[in-house]
Amino acid sequence: MASSKIDKMDLKILKILQTNSKITNLELSKRIGLSPAPTLERVKKLESNGVIKSYHAFVAPKAIGLNVKTFILVTIDWKRPNALDHFMKEIKKIPEVVECYIITGEGDFLLKIVCKDLPAYEQLLFTKLSGMELIERLKTIMTLSTVKESKLLPLGYE
Repeated sequence: MASSKIDKMDLKILKILQTNSKITNLELSKRIGLSPAPTLERVKKLESNGVIKSYHAFVAPKAIGLNVKTFILVTIDWKRPNALDHFMKEIKKIPEVVECYIITGEGDFLLKIVCKDLPAYEQLLFTKLSGMELIERLKTIMTLSTVKESKLLPLGYE
């Protein structure tokens, strides 16, 4: 769905669903000022057009024993054949890598890692990541605490 096709009512729906995806259609319709049928139709259209990708529970990592969050700058060896494809294929197999971005600047990729503790991180770093022959360099950025963590996109830009 092109951004020009998203109107103010769609933005209201998206703002509400980002904060509470478990809201009933009836409650959502009351909050946006539409009857339930057109509200549901709009939500279904946002889903089918790929604007709403999925619904998730936001789990607090520390509440389930995942106490270490790090970022790793990765530089790959571009001289290796199909380096990009091989790296992306391998990195998708590692569950502790919760996000992976191709970046510009100091490295080629930025990985967000979540794991149990420092020994688990060390194991991941020295066995899985350092063992990938196409990685030229790894640089860890250790987080100390979280100042802001939001899953809400800044809606309202037109």
